[in-house]
Amino acid sequence: MSYVDGFVAPVPKAKLEEYKKLAQLASQVWREHGALDYREWLADDAPVGEVTSFPRSVQMKDDETVVFAYIVYKSRAHRDEVNKKVMDDPRMKTDPASWPFDGKRMIFGGFAPLLEE
Repeated sequence: MSYVDGFVAPVPKAKLEEYKKLAQLASQVWREHGALDYREWLADDAPVGEVTSFPRSVQMKDDETVVFAYIVYKSRAHRDEVNKKVMDDPRMKTDPASWPFDGKRMIFGGFAPLLEE
C-alpha cells in the first residue's frame, strides 16, 4: 500500500512560470530523496462553488488560479524518511516570503489508502 501527500495552493496567474520552476525543483528534490511520483496540476475545470470548492478552500483571488499537487510514497514511514531528507536539503531552504504563491493559504495533508486498484 502507498501513501500520498496532497496539496492545494493559490498561485497568482502572473507568477505561473516562476511557480513552475519551483515545482520542477521540488519534483527533482523529492524524487532524488525517494518519492515514487510527484505531480502538479493546474485548475482547468474547478469553478467557485456556492459553499465549498477548490478555489474557496484557498481563498483564491481574482488574479489567481489553483494548483493541485500530490507526492506518492511507499508508506507513511517512507514519506517521513523522504520528507526529512527534503527538509534538510539546502535547495529547499528558501524564505517563504520569496515563494511565488501564498503558502499561508495552501492546504495540505497526508493520506492513507482507502482503495487502490
